[in-house]
Amino acid sequence: MVTPHAPGSPRRSGAETRAAIRRVALELFTASGYEATSMREIAEALGIKKASLYYHFAGKEDIVRSLFDQRGSEAEELLAWIDTQPRTPESAKAAVLRWVGSFSADKLHGIRFLTANPLLVRTLAEQTGNRIGFALAALVDALTELLPRRTPADVLQLRMALLSINAAVDASAHGDFSDEDILRTARHMAATVMDELLARQGEMESAR
Repeated sequence: MVTPHAPGSPRRSGAETRAAIRRVALELFTASGYEATSMREIAEALGIKKASLYYHFAGKEDIVRSLFDQRGSEAEELLAWIDTQPRTPESAKAAVLRWVGSFSADKLHGIRFLTANPLLVRTLAEQTGNRIGFALAALVDALTELLPRRTPADVLQLRMALLSINAAVDASAHGDFSDEDILRTARHMAATVMDELLARQGEMESAR
C-alpha cells in the first residue's frame, strides 16, 4: 500500500524527495504495472503536484534510470573505499559485507522491479551505457585482486557472496518472507560464504 505524504509534515530535501518518488513509483509499478502507472498517479500518491514531480524526473523512464545511477554511484563509492584499505582478503570480506549491508527494504523493491522487467532494464542499460554493469564488474575485479590465490572457483564464490542479496530476493519469490528476513539472510549468507573462502585461502597460503 502506498502511503501519501502528509500535507502538514516537514518539507523534504531534494534528495529525500527523489528517494520518496523512487519508492512510491516502484510500489505503484509493482502493484499496477509499469505501463499502467501514470506520472499523475505517482504525484497523487506522494501528495504533490505533477509539476513538482516533473521538476525531479522527466518521466517514468527517468525514475527507473535513476536506480541505475544510484547503484552505480554506490559501487563507485565502494571502489574508492577499497582503495583506502589494506590489500588483504579480510578487506575483500569487509567490502562484500559493506555492499550487501547497504541494501534496504526500499532497494529490494528496486531489485524486484528490475528482475520482473528485463526488457525495460536492457533498453535503459543500453541508453545509459550500462553504468551499473561496468561498476559491478570493476568491483568484482578489485575484490579479486585482494585474494592471494584466484582460482576460477574462488572468483565465482566471491561473486556469489557479492550477489547474495539478489539470490535471496530470487529465492523468496514464492514464499511468505518479510523484507527483513531477506536482508538478514542475505547478510548471513554473504558472511558465511566469505568466511569459507578466506579460510580456504589461508589454508592454501599455509601449504605453500
